[in-house]
Parts: sequence; C-alpha cells; structure tokens
Amino acid sequence: MKNAVFIMLLTLLTASAHAGGVYQEPDAFIAEVFADDPPKAEVIWPDTELKAQIKEILGHDYNGLRIRYWKKDKRTALILDEIGKDKPITTGFVINSGRIERVRVLIFRESRGWEVRHSFFTDQFDNAALDDDAQLDRTIDNISGATLSVRAVTKLARVALLLDKTVNAQQES
Repeated sequence: MKNAVFIMLLTLLTASAHAGGVYQEPDAFIAEVFADDPPKAEVIWPDTELKAQIKEILGHDYNGLRIRYWKKDKRTALILDEIGKDKPITTGFVINSGRIERVRVLIFRESRGWEVRHSFFTDQFDNAALDDDAQLDRTIDNISGATLSVRAVTKLARVALLLDKTVNAQQES
C-alpha cells in the first residue's frame, strides 16, 4: 500500500513539473497563421494614451517600449506576454476584422494553470470583440485552479484587440 501511494505521489509531482513548457515556438505560430508566407513584422510604439489604456486593462505597465505585430489584409497576429502568478505566459492572437480568430498559448512557464492551453478554454475567445468599455463582448469561463492564468490570457485578449484597433486606425490615417 505504501508503494502504491508513493508511486501515485511521484506521478502527480512529475506531471505537475512537466505541465508547463513550449507548446509552439512563436515563429512557428506566425508561419502557421500566414500559411508559411508571413508578412514582415511591424512595430507599434505605444504613445501615452495607448500606454494608459493597456495599463488600465493589465493593472500595470506593459513591459517593453514597442510591440511587434504581423499584418496581412484584415488579419493581425500578435504575440504577447503576461504574468500568471509568477511567470510570463506567452500567447499568440490572431485578430480578423476586429474579432478574435485564434488564441494559442505558446509558452507556459507556471507550475499551475496550464489548462488554459487547451481548446476547451481558448475556443471561448473565438469571434470575441471589444465593447465600448474595452471589455470583451462575452464572458470567459474560469477554470478551477487556473484562475490567475485565465485572468492573464483574458487580459491579453483585450490588449490584442486594442492593439489591432490601434494598428487599423494608424493605417487609415
């Protein structure tokens, strides 16, 4: 009986230690999104107003002076990082005509909350947009035990939509 309990505990510890990781390299995500013909990366240099809007969503300043994105026609791809509990979660977003087309967790570094990488979670964002208050136009269900990761990805979705809106406005002017 003691051996069975030991083996079960060892299995659980090993599984949780390997829960995080690189699920897809960012370059591979961009290549996949644009069918192996990605556009050249461009850069957003957030002005004071955009920085304030991002800070309002995240609850803190976004790390970095610039944000890379890839745009072809009405599709914008972004790769963004946000802290879950202690470490960054790298997430890829594709926005098409102001709505989320795809969300993919690319790199997960936390020991808990890795469930956000699965399609049962990320599919909730399909076709989501921002409302007038910079909130998602739908509710995203939480995952028990992954609350901080859910919050991080949800905030990043809002930031991705905001950045897409900014890029489109800059291109129109």
